[in-house]
Amino acid sequence: MAKLILIRHGQSLWNAENRFTGWVDVPLGEQGRAEATIAADKLETYQVRVCFTSLLFRAIETAIIILTEVDDICDGRIPIIKHEVEEKDWHGWDKYQGNPDQELPVYPTAMLDERYYGELQGLNKAETAVKFGKEQVQLWRRSYAVAPPGGESLSDTVKRTVPFFCDRILPHLIAGDNVLIAAHGNSLRAIIKHLENLSEEEIVNVELGTAIPIIYDIDAQGQITHKVILN
Repeated sequence: MAKLILIRHGQSLWNAENRFTGWVDVPLGEQGRAEATIAADKLETYQVRVCFTSLLFRAIETAIIILTEVDDICDGRIPIIKHEVEEKDWHGWDKYQGNPDQELPVYPTAMLDERYYGELQGLNKAETAVKFGKEQVQLWRRSYAVAPPGGESLSDTVKRTVPFFCDRILPHLIAGDNVLIAAHGNSLRAIIKHLENLSEEEIVNVELGTAIPIIYDIDAQGQITHKVILN
């Protein structure tokens, strides 16, 4: 029985400023790093075999804090970021194969990036509500299929995130590997929608707190047998 651990990154500097972040590569703030450390303590009894993150630093930073703060989580392995590239030779990063017995692979991928907020990125959410109207901004933020100007809807995020999950992550779980995914509220909600077979109406009401681990038991057929949230 494999464990799938989902965790939204800790509070970023722009989270603290109530700004739309999306694909802007904003790092964790002091509180976010503390949240990731607390999450590591909560996960001390779980041994991770492979980790996936988005390409955004706040997710990578959260993953690395969790994997290095408590030795037992990695079962003595060293987290090593693995670059998966389409080019046959990209700076030679694809030539290093590593030692599976000593290393824990961490795979960053754009498929797990946050939802793209388009023209809203960098704007304060409260000021945006004043400018465009509270109902319009709420529609952009919380509807399933309506995208903000120049950005992605949650439906768009599902279309890129779920196929990656099924192709690259689910096989690890079926093989019995414990997997950590450190990503974002919307890319993780996309995965949760798929895992729990939630409707479009149900998923828009799902909220994920920063650095709160969600753990699923996954059987050899890829089905959920248990879920726990480590609040």
